[in-house]
Amino acid sequence: MQVFRGFRHPGVAPACALTIGNFDGVHRGHQAMLALLQTEARQRGLPSCVLTFEPHPRDYFAALTKKPDLAPARIGTLRDKLSELAACGVAQTIVLPFDGRLASQSPEEFIQNVLVDGLGARYVLVGDDFRFGAKRAGDYAMLDAAGDRRGFDVARMNSYEVHGLRVSSSAVREALAEGRMADAQTLLGRPYTISGHVVHGRKLGRALGASAPGQDDGFRTLNLRFKHWKPAASGIFAVLVHGLADKPLPGVANLGVRPSLDANDVNAGRVLLETHCLEWPSHLGSEGAYGKIVRVELLHKLHDELRYTSLEALTAGIAKDGRDARAFFASTHAETHRQTTRDRI
Repeated sequence: MQVFRGFRHPGVAPACALTIGNFDGVHRGHQAMLALLQTEARQRGLPSCVLTFEPHPRDYFAALTKKPDLAPARIGTLRDKLSELAACGVAQTIVLPFDGRLASQSPEEFIQNVLVDGLGARYVLVGDDFRFGAKRAGDYAMLDAAGDRRGFDVARMNSYEVHGLRVSSSAVREALAEGRMADAQTLLGRPYTISGHVVHGRKLGRALGASAPGQDDGFRTLNLRFKHWKPAASGIFAVLVHGLADKPLPGVANLGVRPSLDANDVNAGRVLLETHCLEWPSHLGSEGAYGKIVRVELLHKLHDELRYTSLEALTAGIAKDGRDARAFFASTHAETHRQTTRDRI
């Protein structure tokens, strides 16, 4: 999949079948829409194209009005969104910066400047609640009428439901906020995942719980930055780590702002996913993971972030989280074995 920041690039296709949205999480409703887009694109001999925005429009208006509560919690990073869009077979994605200039465009200007002149849209697929243009004045009827005048087809897709529940980014955010990871997986069609480059931290974890003073074999962690200040999920999780070995590695992870650390933390103020593999790959040593891209599946929430009053209490807390994560994986393995046995009978 080709990715472009804006549409003023020579590599952008001159015509396309297009869908528009934020696609936070790329959940099952998004996936159904992208499957329909692929079908329509093939029938027309056009590349499929997603137009998405960064920052999220509500992030922009929250910053503009200094009302941070208006910003939605973010399900996924831009990296993960693009990865999932590529997995759905999208040919090109346009990441359009959402700024004052774009926010002030009338619906008619957006259609002409972006859809027609910018992207050469021949087919436009939107959701049933799609709004666009300054003050969200544009709707499906306006877009459909513009398509008739300018020569592009317009279609909309109704809500996608699973077991009677409307699949939406809001529903995924709610499930993640409440720690209902199985429900989030049902809505997403896959485990909830965060990926990124492993970055350096204070290297405090390796000293906590070390076998002897001066050793660095304690709670080594893989640190991934979540590049948004308001993640949809937070807390301590049992996880699986992909990308370090030939099989997924079980672990325990903290997603949040690490309230027990001081302001001198090298990642202070940033949301971080800190993952401790329950079995550290020996071939990595103490430094071999830095710079690698890993993918972490958050499978089960153990508890919210806690503030510990001392390093000794923090060490004991991490050790307990590790034991609880091991117990989760043991129970999951036992349930899988029981289900396999039942299937064979």
